[in-house]
Amino acid sequence: MKVPAMKKLDELALITRCVLADDRQAFGQLVEAYQPRLRRFFLNLTLGDAALSDDLAQETFIKAYLNLRAFKGIAGFATWLYRIGYNEFYTHTRRRHESPLEGDLAPGALGASEEDGDRWDTGLTVREAMRHLTDDERTAVTLFYIEDQPIKRVARIMQLPEGTVKSHIHRAKAHMAQFLKNE
Repeated sequence: MKVPAMKKLDELALITRCVLADDRQAFGQLVEAYQPRLRRFFLNLTLGDAALSDDLAQETFIKAYLNLRAFKGIAGFATWLYRIGYNEFYTHTRRRHESPLEGDLAPGALGASEEDGDRWDTGLTVREAMRHLTDDERTAVTLFYIEDQPIKRVARIMQLPEGTVKSHIHRAKAHMAQFLKNE
């Protein structure tokens, strides 16, 4: 189920209420609006680790709440939130001194049941292919294809030139195609 995007005016009104009146209920509405997309973003970066994805999403929202006064509105709120999440993911990866690719991928990790059969096999194959990507390639592919973000926004989130993002996506597609061909 795709959650409809929040209207910019409604988003700004909620942010204003949070900043001026410390309205936690308004921030709760922002969390409800963006949590499914942010969680899906993390599920793809962590290759299906639901618990880690939930933890990273929670940390992202905490940091967003604590730093909401720093939000300037130059980029959209979603872009700002994804940037915080992107930083949170890499901070976690560096802190743990391990690759985000490590972990056990079981059907239950994604909330899938054994009856999901073919869909799970296809998802597993794609996740396995994503294991062979660099962190930057996987992030660019996740934001562009799965989160349906335009190249310009992906570049802002990753703080990279648009050409570099395009290169990451191109290389990722080539690596995944090669992996899938070998499978």
